[in-house]
Amino acid sequence: MPIPTPHITAKAGDYAKTVLMPGDPLRAKFIAENYLENAVKVNEVRGMLGYTGTYNGKPVSVQGSGMGVPSMGIYSYELFNFYEVDNIIRIGSAGALDMNLSIGDIVIGMGACTDSAYADNFKLPGLFAPIASYELLKKAQNAADLLGTKLTVGNVLTADVFYNDDSAALKYWAKMGVLAVEMEAAGLYMNAIRAGKNALCICTISDIIFTDQALPAEAREKSFTQMMEIALAML
Repeated sequence: MPIPTPHITAKAGDYAKTVLMPGDPLRAKFIAENYLENAVKVNEVRGMLGYTGTYNGKPVSVQGSGMGVPSMGIYSYELFNFYEVDNIIRIGSAGALDMNLSIGDIVIGMGACTDSAYADNFKLPGLFAPIASYELLKKAQNAADLLGTKLTVGNVLTADVFYNDDSAALKYWAKMGVLAVEMEAAGLYMNAIRAGKNALCICTISDIIFTDQALPAEAREKSFTQMMEIALAML
């Protein structure tokens, strides 16, 4: 497909080789305005904001993905396959399933379990296990160590629904040691692996699923700075 696409109006070369990808486009705007030097807006189709600038002199882009595997599937596919992006680091929010986690903790999805049917697109003769790029995972751990930030690494759940009619569904995943639930990582990992590129999901815990603890929308947009700084330190 030629560029621009129906979803991204950027020109060839407008994106850096590494893209930070929050679900919320306003979080992309916050990062561009508060961390990037000489940030230029490269996309605003459907309000899905994207920017490219530098951080400590290194080129980097930030692009909103929207919510859910279908939206992540579109944006990550186009960036990997049409805009020659090599690395996508999802920086999102997640709900804790592991009761040892607290609001504000940072979780990395080494693997992404899912109830999504996205893998059916690849016509595989069995079940596929979406996993992160080890190269990016190692960089994230090294960056967190330098910053003195604790990471919890393990399985996350990429859920296809936010409001599940089965109120016990998430408890089953928790029994299997899944740390947290989010809505994009599995799709991102599958697209990266298929394209021969790299992907990693870093999430900040915004709510505790089995309690009433939760952050408001504005806090999710602007307060997850530790996660942002880890991703930027990976450059």
